[in-house]
Amino acid sequence: MIQGISHITFIVKDLKKTTKFLTYVFDAEEVYCSEEKTFSLSKEKFFLINGLWIAIMEGEPLAERTYNHIAFKIDEEDFEMYEKRIKNIEVDVRVGRSRVEGEGSSLYFYDYDNHLFELHTRTLGERLQKYRQ
Repeated sequence: MIQGISHITFIVKDLKKTTKFLTYVFDAEEVYCSEEKTFSLSKEKFFLINGLWIAIMEGEPLAERTYNHIAFKIDEEDFEMYEKRIKNIEVDVRVGRSRVEGEGSSLYFYDYDNHLFELHTRTLGERLQKYRQ
C-alpha cells in the first residue's frame, strides 16, 4: 500500500546554487551532503521542506522547459512575501494560467535547471468544490 511520497529528486548542474535557491525560496533545511563521495549516481544533497525529503543530484539540467511541475501549498497572506523572494533571487517567473474565481492564487517559476515550481494558496478539496458550483 502506498503510504505517501518518499522523496523528490532533481538533477541540477550546480549543487551550491540550487542549495541557495532551496534554502532561500522554500526555507529548506539541508540535512545531508555527500561532499566528494558518490553513493548514488553522483554527488548529492538532501533537504527537508516542511518534512518533505528533497534530493538534488549533480548532473545535466533539463534541456527544455515544460509545464510539468511540483506545487507547494502556501497561505494566501504569505503570497506577496514569496513573490518578493522569487523576484529577489532572479529566476524566471512564468505567467500563470487563467483561473476560475475562487480557485486560488498561483506563482509559477523556474529554477536554474528548467524545473518548474508553483506556490499555490488553495487545496484540492477547495478546487473541486469550486468546480462543482
